[in-house]
Amino acid sequence: MQISNPFDDAQGQFYILQNAQQQYSLWPQQCALPEGWQVVCEPQSADVCNAWLAARWTLLNPAHFVGVPHD
Repeated sequence: MQISNPFDDAQGQFYILQNAQQQYSLWPQQCALPEGWQVVCEPQSADVCNAWLAARWTLLNPAHFVGVPHD
C-alpha cells in the first residue's frame, strides 16, 4: 500500500517539533523541517510520539496566551 500523505503513514517515523510559542507538532522524518520549529525528539513511531505528547503537553494555548485573563 502506498501512502500519499506522509502524515498518515502509520508505519512512519516522526520528529516531535516545538515552536517559539511552545506548541508541538509531529513531523514526518522524510520531510524537510519547517522554519521556526526545533527538534525536541528524534524520529520515533507515531504511537511513541503521541504518548510523549500526552504525558508532557497539557496546555494547548500558545505561550503568548498563557496567563492572559479571560472575560
